[in-house]
Amino acid sequence: MAYDKFNILTTAAVPLPIENVDTDQIIPARFLKATERKGFGDNLFRDWRYNSDDSPKKDFVLNNPKYSGRILVGGKNFGSGSSREHAAWAIYDYGFRCVVSSFFADIFRNNCLNIGVLPVQVSPEFLEKIFLAIEADPTTQIEVNLPEQTITILETSERESFDINVYKKANMLNGFDDIDYLLNIKEHIQEFAANRPL
Repeated sequence: MAYDKFNILTTAAVPLPIENVDTDQIIPARFLKATERKGFGDNLFRDWRYNSDDSPKKDFVLNNPKYSGRILVGGKNFGSGSSREHAAWAIYDYGFRCVVSSFFADIFRNNCLNIGVLPVQVSPEFLEKIFLAIEADPTTQIEVNLPEQTITILETSERESFDINVYKKANMLNGFDDIDYLLNIKEHIQEFAANRPL
């Protein structure tokens, strides 16, 4: 399933300064019945966003109109817990294209990369700078430059580099998942196979 190409993302960000956010908090298990990637955004952080009567919790950040943007900034150890792909699906379906944290669970990181959500791991010090910038001004613009592998707080020009797997980086720049990548090199695969002895 192809997704939008990721190049340079400049947007405001939504702060979630909570550590150890696990995948059951991102998308509760009772919403895992669907097999397609659509519709999960409605239940992103469901138990934190809504009361038992489905009314929005006014104190939760996604219900606060002053915060918006396509970057979610989380606390340390984001995406821990079970390996459910649906957590990444929910983040993408809600509209986020990037999650920033000082540490990601490995499986969650890979699930994000597989569907077009860029996990940007920064130092604890830089993460705190981002939180403080958003607290001072919720419209603060953050630039995530995938080709250069940098994240910048535009108001202060403070910048930090981040790491990403070369293969996953190429896929995100092209909007490919793993199957799209294989289809893109189909002719090369067929040529290789034709020249191999049976």
